[in-house]
Amino acid sequence: MKTITILGDGAWATTLAILLSNNRNKVILWSSFPEYLDELDSKRVNKKYLGDFIIPQEVVFEKDINKAVLQSEIIVDAIPSKFYRSVLKQIKVKVSDKIFVNVSKGIEQKTLMRMTEIIHQELGRTKTCVLSGPTIAQEIAKGMPAVAIAASANLEIAREVQKLFFNDRFRVYTNLDPVGVELCGALKNIIAIIAGISDGLGFGANSKAAILSRGIVEISRLGQVMGAQKKTFFGIAGLGDLATTCISPESRNRTFGERIGAGEKMNDIIKSTDSIIEGATTTEAVYNLSKKFNVEMPITSQVYMMLYHNKDPRKALADLMLREKKGE
Repeated sequence: MKTITILGDGAWATTLAILLSNNRNKVILWSSFPEYLDELDSKRVNKKYLGDFIIPQEVVFEKDINKAVLQSEIIVDAIPSKFYRSVLKQIKVKVSDKIFVNVSKGIEQKTLMRMTEIIHQELGRTKTCVLSGPTIAQEIAKGMPAVAIAASANLEIAREVQKLFFNDRFRVYTNLDPVGVELCGALKNIIAIIAGISDGLGFGANSKAAILSRGIVEISRLGQVMGAQKKTFFGIAGLGDLATTCISPESRNRTFGERIGAGEKMNDIIKSTDSIIEGATTTEAVYNLSKKFNVEMPITSQVYMMLYHNKDPRKALADLMLREKKGE
């Protein structure tokens, strides 16, 4: 048994609390919203984000982040990317002996940093791991079979995280490319948005297949320039997560794209939901990364133009189709 603190109160944070508790670990859950912790503690369901799935009585809720972190050996960061740094800044206790597991899939807009880079910048030389893959929270909460990747530059850390999360319905593989796994989780959301836009425009399976196959090439191109391994993008964390996010009706990024394709505006959609749509902010960050590293990313560029410059979706997709003829 390990003591694990989860930072966050969303669907994925709650799902992981349930999974880790069922794996016979002691789980502490912290939230930025103390009053919401009281509700979770009394009702034992996260109705707002996850529905009626029961949170085990063994899961403890802690309002003081430093007490929550101090008690645990493993810290799971399930904070949206836009709030990630501000939460880490609240941690004042010693953390050099702890493992921080990032499960958030985003890029910080202002700095263009990955989440584990922010951990190291804010907390120093602490141990880190990335847990990512095709993991729709509601499906995991229902006990449906799924796979994920525990990635760290240190194989022992990856194996320790693997052991914590592994069970008969949640198979975890280790990986030594945390940069690639972390980038896969963030970048695939952009491709999911345009897959949703395709759905919103009423296009079919051929269109979505084109988006997935060209999308994975595009994001792997940027990933390799940033230090990731190409093969990571064609494994569970890359192609696996991309397929799930582009197809699942539960995918927030695909659904967001579908609403864009149907004519809604980004800011109106964001205001209408309690959930964080990571792909919306990631698109701007990755567009800027493509310029920084001089990497051609036509899909990302068109998604950026649709979201941030109100480009008509049909015109954006037409411009993608009519690009200069080339070999695959």
